[in-house]
Amino acid sequence: MSVLVYVEQVDGKFKKSVFEAVSYAKAIADKQSSNLTAISIGNVGDSELKELGKYGASKVLNVSNEQLKNFVNQAYAAVIAEAAKKENADVIILSNSFSGKGLAPRIAVKLNAGLVDGAVELPQLDAGKFQVKKTAFSGKAFAITELSSAVKVIALNPNAFGVKDNASDISIEAFSPELKPSDLTAIVKEVVRATNKISLPDAELVVSAGRGLKGPENWGMIEELAALLGAATACSKPVSDADWRPHAEHVGQTGIAISPNLYIAIGISGAIQHLAGVSSSKVIVVINKDPEAPFFKVADYGIVGDAFEVVPKLIEALKAHKG
Repeated sequence: MSVLVYVEQVDGKFKKSVFEAVSYAKAIADKQSSNLTAISIGNVGDSELKELGKYGASKVLNVSNEQLKNFVNQAYAAVIAEAAKKENADVIILSNSFSGKGLAPRIAVKLNAGLVDGAVELPQLDAGKFQVKKTAFSGKAFAITELSSAVKVIALNPNAFGVKDNASDISIEAFSPELKPSDLTAIVKEVVRATNKISLPDAELVVSAGRGLKGPENWGMIEELAALLGAATACSKPVSDADWRPHAEHVGQTGIAISPNLYIAIGISGAIQHLAGVSSSKVIVVINKDPEAPFFKVADYGIVGDAFEVVPKLIEALKAHKG
């Protein structure tokens, strides 16, 4: 048996979440005394593929096919399932990213496998059981899920495990599974990505703001603070609903769920719907002039104060520290 990890590429490059998934998969392979194989779909150079060896992959199956140049859920799931059969993999790992959320259940169905999405820790293999800790209730709690199926699919939450160096020799093997016409009935012609912003799901630092900013014209200090920290910017649902900020920045139960190392919430009260999307953050800092704001109950650090006074001082302090 072996472990297979799907490595998602963007424009021929791998993001940190991919190296994290490989590190996680390698740790599982070591627990099972098995080998780790990665599968890459799309046009990726050999030098980039060899980077996967730094984190424990001993082999990478490289699928280069013009029909798969852009992400196609059903076709990618079919290819990954075929790779799992080829490698006799009993554990399949992928990042619980936007594409991973669509792929994981499809792969599980094709392999008649058990599925855990939103995993946050390594599986426990005590007494022959295979148990995985995952987020539950929109991130408000954790659950221990036991997988009893012969094949298991795990989607790992970004920033849950970390990237760990575990260098090994890696070989690259071309893999060309047969594609069924039924898997290619819906084709993505073009994917337009923001190139000048840090992706929220991948961000380790996030600066977010809410209605306490009073209007879109006041977002300059939020963007300046984020730029100083190398952070992504986010917002609450009322802010995106009012078109103060793009809907792509909305974090929460009905927006994007994130798990950064640091989440700074400015002028956000902390409604339960918002907390559901950010509660997996490692450290939460809240800035709000209302001492009774619900967000303070879950914050690691809090500042009771007016954002228009606190944030400029924070920016000034950061500039002095960097200068």
